Amino acid sequence: MKKLFTFILFLFLLVSCGKKRTIVITATNGATGERYAGLQYFVVSSTTSGNGEKYKTEKSGFLNENGEASEIIREKQYRTYAVRVVEPENSCYNKEITMYFDGANDKNGHFDFVFAECAYLKQNIVNVNCERSTDIFNIRDRFTYSEWSGWSYDIMGCFSNTGGDYSKVPAGKRYFQWRAIRQSGVIEGLDSIELAPGEYGTISIHY
Repeated sequence: MKKLFTFILFLFLLVSCGKKRTIVITATNGATGERYAGLQYFVVSSTTSGNGEKYKTEKSGFLNENGEASEIIREKQYRTYAVRVVEPENSCYNKEITMYFDGANDKNGHFDFVFAECAYLKQNIVNVNCERSTDIFNIRDRFTYSEWSGWSYDIMGCFSNTGGDYSKVPAGKRYFQWRAIRQSGVIEGLDSIELAPGEYGTISIHY
């Protein structure tokens, strides 16, 4: 009986104490490649019960001068763990505000948050070789620090978009992949523009 009690106590302590895990948190400026120093971060756990979801802040602090922090977390069963970094000012892009343990952004305990400051872009897109109203144009884009977006809806006919206002966009290098489908055939192209934080620029795509 005493051995059974000791074994149960051991299991209880094992479950309640949880396993230790070291994590590293970084924040990177996608446009410049530099690290963000001084951003606040939180490591939060949550559990679901009959009364709903309950949250607990396990660790918090600020990224050091190298834009990095390291924490030791004791993971317990039946709890979900996540890392959050507070977005910097003048940010127009964030990869993920919150990243979860063992999720897609958990790179062996390294959580890298990517942000980018704002710039301003004007797009001039003109079908200079229009054949008929059935011409189709599609476009998609990506930054050096992001994945490709989905293709746009079909832009039909003799399309012309010039002289519009500047739009606030993330800074950095941005690629535009496009295709034009006409009765005479299909044309594809790739254009790019790089904008520094706060810079104004125009990209012209004549297809």
